[in-house]
Amino acid sequence: MQSYPSYLLENAVNQLSKLPGVGRKSALRLALYLLRQDKEQVNDFAQSILLMKNEVKYCKVCKNISDSDVCQICSDPKRDASTVCVVETIKEVMLVEETEQYHGLYHVLGGVISPMDGIKPSDLEIESLVERVAAGGIKEIVFALSPTMEGDTTAYYIARKLKDFDVKITTIARGISVGDELQYSDSVTLGRSILDRTEYRINN
Repeated sequence: MQSYPSYLLENAVNQLSKLPGVGRKSALRLALYLLRQDKEQVNDFAQSILLMKNEVKYCKVCKNISDSDVCQICSDPKRDASTVCVVETIKEVMLVEETEQYHGLYHVLGGVISPMDGIKPSDLEIESLVERVAAGGIKEIVFALSPTMEGDTTAYYIARKLKDFDVKITTIARGISVGDELQYSDSVTLGRSILDRTEYRINN
């Protein structure tokens, strides 16, 4: 027996319930809310999602999301282009920016090395980072990776790849609890960790 009075409503609920953190009850509430809105408002909502999906690009320099080939951060002449903060995902770029304590550029890896999850170094934007350093002009690489085993493994791997370049490698201070993911840190703690960053050392 059909549980909804409309197949179209049921289809909308099915699609909305695929969103993370949205169960079927929440999806039904959202669908009914949209149904009550003006058609123009719902069209604007749908078009904004489609436009985002079809038009948002990845910056060819740092791999952050962007409306153009080069993101606003990389193209900003006021940013310190000699310092590059290495982060796991786009979320961490937003989080670090919220601290207002960092004024350099970024490099988004797209994740961390995790053999258990089948994520290899070649699956990440590591070689493009090495190429940026090799091109010159970068004086410091700042690791802002989660202090987890996977984050530490990724930092060590990258540090080994960069050891022959004349570049200072630092890591954010461990104001972040070991084992915690960076995205769950508050902006004040993260901001202090960036300001108090320390030199990253590897064993030769």
